[in-house]
Amino acid sequence: MTVSTRVECPDDAPATRRVHMAAFPGPDEADLVDALRRDPAWVPGLSVVAVDESGLVVGHALLSRLRVGEGRGLALAPVAVAPEWQRKGVGELVVRAALLAAEEAGEKLVVVLGDPDYYGRFGFVPAQRHDVTGPFEVPEAYFQTLALTAYDGGPRGLCRYPEPFADA
Repeated sequence: MTVSTRVECPDDAPATRRVHMAAFPGPDEADLVDALRRDPAWVPGLSVVAVDESGLVVGHALLSRLRVGEGRGLALAPVAVAPEWQRKGVGELVVRAALLAAEEAGEKLVVVLGDPDYYGRFGFVPAQRHDVTGPFEVPEAYFQTLALTAYDGGPRGLCRYPEPFADA
């Protein structure tokens, strides 16, 4: 079957929630997406879904606004793929589509907390290379940044995630 990506529509919210509920052991990620939809951190056009040939949502990647020092960037989180579609390239497809949307929107910097082997394929590097720090203690390699084309050396500094992440 073929999978394509597109910007999430408001009518996709229940299907996107189902993907997160199936991909993770509890509701935290699904609840985070729902909370971010109601938060000023939500950026229209930066919530991307993967759909199969029938139009069924099978994957999701979300970029939302966060503060980096005195500037702004994007957080890539969460990313989910329905279990039956995992390890088939859907996660990579939906992440690449979300990053392309951010690039086209003129965004500068994306941060992610995750496996450096996985996110390295997209160009993410340890955040300290861009003078960015996270608000939590994790091994340096796992807190990463991706400088987009518009990146001009900033923003730099401590990341402050939007309130919904505190509850996740």
